[in-house]
Amino acid sequence: MVLQDERQREPKYFIELEEQFGARNYHPLDVVLTRGKGIWVWDVEGNKYLDFLSSYSAVNQGHCHPKIVQTLIEQAQRLTLVSRAFRNDQLGLFYKELCELTNSHMVLPMNSGAEAVESAIKAVRKWGYTVKGVPRGQAEIIVCENNFHGRTLTIVGFSTEKQYRDGYEPFTPGFKIIPFGDADALENAITPNTVAFLVEPIQGEGGIIVPPEGYLRRVREICNRHNIMLITDEIQTGLGRTGKLLAEEHEGIEADVTLIGKALSGGVYPISAVLSNKEVLGVFHPGDHGSTYGGNPLGCAVARTAIKVLIEEKMIENAAELGPYFMEQLARIDSPYVKEVRGKGLMIGVELAEDAGGARKFCLKLKDKGLLCKETRENVIRFAPPLIITKEEIDWALERIESVLTGG
Repeated sequence: MVLQDERQREPKYFIELEEQFGARNYHPLDVVLTRGKGIWVWDVEGNKYLDFLSSYSAVNQGHCHPKIVQTLIEQAQRLTLVSRAFRNDQLGLFYKELCELTNSHMVLPMNSGAEAVESAIKAVRKWGYTVKGVPRGQAEIIVCENNFHGRTLTIVGFSTEKQYRDGYEPFTPGFKIIPFGDADALENAITPNTVAFLVEPIQGEGGIIVPPEGYLRRVREICNRHNIMLITDEIQTGLGRTGKLLAEEHEGIEADVTLIGKALSGGVYPISAVLSNKEVLGVFHPGDHGSTYGGNPLGCAVARTAIKVLIEEKMIENAAELGPYFMEQLARIDSPYVKEVRGKGLMIGVELAEDAGGARKFCLKLKDKGLLCKETRENVIRFAPPLIITKEEIDWALERIESVLTGG
């Protein structure tokens, strides 16, 4: 874009445009970004920042990864969309490579994470009626308190966050809510009509909540015993963020249905996927479900390259190595404001004490020192840098974090 006048170099100009013409459903920090490369981003005034949010883990591979961008350009010049009325030469390759990587049987491509969740809900309900034999209209899906699975009407209907639900009633029935991390609660909630349990391996928007060791293993055993489908929402935790390709791997389990998105394109293009066994996704027949843009050649080509660089450039191993180091150094910071440091890999939350005054003010101070992060659940600072970050860059960030958390 060509800047028309000097006023368009001022953040205030762009902020005023957003406030005047945009729906006010976000509360961003007042930094107006215009360029990104790797772990760094620049604002319209030329100031440089280390991105410690990674677009909520969509940019695991770093901003504008050259190989992903090159694939986008080349595919965009060749073919972008044909809908699913016809086949394209990228879709089957995407399926094959993703199935081989994740040990899945089938893939259902969609666009957003919320669409992947909605697709999984439809699939397990239909499985419940056509395979398990649940009476029509009575299927139950168990979910967890403090969950975040998206923003559609059905999904916010089983949220426990009041603001996400307020003013959107009536909601879709058929969901039962239990405490997160409590396998006994899952066991006790199951009925003959239960078809699935939907869970995040680590609750991201909920405040980087890590369940007890062994939780997912017990969940897997319970689901097996009761013949219900385990759905893991790995849209934030998957694709290397926790130091494994999928967070479920930390406990050596495989879900029946796994949901991925965000980093599936490296932040370059919206694409998500439902990964499953043939028993679940096999219930869909032509006309049962679809999406005009789902599985389009542009998205598939970008995703193939995004996955390739994630593996070949050893970003997952980097998260596994540097995540514990970063958490150890954070835990050593002597601050009256810090209540707890928790996380896995490079998905880390710093929970602040109730009297700290909320996490946002600390995020604003970090912004002024060149570090971008965001609060979640009011009192938690989320740290999730791109997986290409180095130890030296983490040390650079730690100096600024310690300064802010100790009142400097």
